[in-house]
Amino acid sequence: MIEIVDASFVTSAPNIMAAPDTTEQNEVVFMARSNVGKSSLLNALTNHKGLAKVSSTPGKTRLINYFDVTFIDRENSEKSFAKFVDLPGFGYAKVSKSIKSDWEKNLTDYISKRAQIKIFIHLIDCRHPFLEIDKSVSDFLLENSNESQYILQIFTKIDKLNQKEQNALRKEFPHAIMVSSSKKKGLPKVLKIIHDILKESSDLQECIDEY
Repeated sequence: MIEIVDASFVTSAPNIMAAPDTTEQNEVVFMARSNVGKSSLLNALTNHKGLAKVSSTPGKTRLINYFDVTFIDRENSEKSFAKFVDLPGFGYAKVSKSIKSDWEKNLTDYISKRAQIKIFIHLIDCRHPFLEIDKSVSDFLLENSNESQYILQIFTKIDKLNQKEQNALRKEFPHAIMVSSSKKKGLPKVLKIIHDILKESSDLQECIDEY
């Protein structure tokens, strides 16, 4: 079983120029439309209730927030490390056009140029799976990610759907990962996927370094 045993805030950055200086490709980026439950999921995954602030005003946080995370594999007690990155919510409305333009440019630069990113996690509200803005984000990630990076689509708030609605969503998205932060549903699967991708990358780098 994979768990996170430690998580702590590192820093906030307004753009890629102010991002932490690191050479490891171990960043896991969480991105979502405003009010999809991104902060709640981060808190639930890390079992740290106040790690990511749950803002009452969607889109209020304009900074890129970094957290150091420690995983443990309970089968062998092996620890591994990563950075979780909380990107500002997109699709917000109540900010000026100039702020919105700067914000979007900073996020676009970060997503397309930050080499330390290993996994993009795109969160989608399961009650609104076909929004144009989410399709645009998916297309952008596919166009701007490279072969060493992974993209995971995770549907949040699955507890809000009945079984029939969940089955219909699975039919539309057969490989979808579905979670409920409040009910702790799907969280172990998400942790294992993140851990395994990062470990595979780390093991490969160790092999390269030996030669």
